[in-house]
Amino acid sequence: MSEPVLRHADVPYYTQWGSPEWVRDIVEQQRDPCDDPHWRRSGFADPERYRFWAQRLCGLTCLESALDYWGIDHAPRAALLDDALRHGVYRLRDDGGVDGLIYRPFADWAGPAFGLDIDVLPQASLEEIAARLDADTLAIVSVSPEIRYPERMNQQRGGHLILLHGRDCDGVWFHNPSGVAPHQSDVYLPFATMSRFYAGRGMTLGRRTR
Repeated sequence: MSEPVLRHADVPYYTQWGSPEWVRDIVEQQRDPCDDPHWRRSGFADPERYRFWAQRLCGLTCLESALDYWGIDHAPRAALLDDALRHGVYRLRDDGGVDGLIYRPFADWAGPAFGLDIDVLPQASLEEIAARLDADTLAIVSVSPEIRYPERMNQQRGGHLILLHGRDCDGVWFHNPSGVAPHQSDVYLPFATMSRFYAGRGMTLGRRTR
């Protein structure tokens, strides 16, 4: 790594639902996400569409954090979803489920749309991806959603996206769009812990400076 410690300060944190303080009730108590008075905050108007998609928009939530950190204009998350669907970033299945976020269509869409250099890394260690962070680069990586409880043993790897915004020689700082306090925003975990949840793939997002 070029620097032993690199940490982006003040990267805004967003949850993929309406309010950070509601995540615990939604994921642990199965509360209706629309009970949160701020569920329309991300631009959704239809409750059923919000209930269906909010649980699946960890990747777009990470993108939104990065864009706002860099001061790059963008539409609300619901409109970002519409654009992403048009570009094949998510694919609706016949069984009613969704395939996505799909990395290559995401990079091909979001890169030109927002002036980003996006490198898709389908096979890379967490240390390799962390080493790529620099003054103009963040990363999105695939982990198990169980990472919200890092003290517990997990049953899977992958299936959820988080935003890396800092690293040192031993670990990384990240935002988890479906995290619960105290492992929600500006979370630090050592590589040894992260590796239990990490699926071995991710993307770097670089802001074009010229």
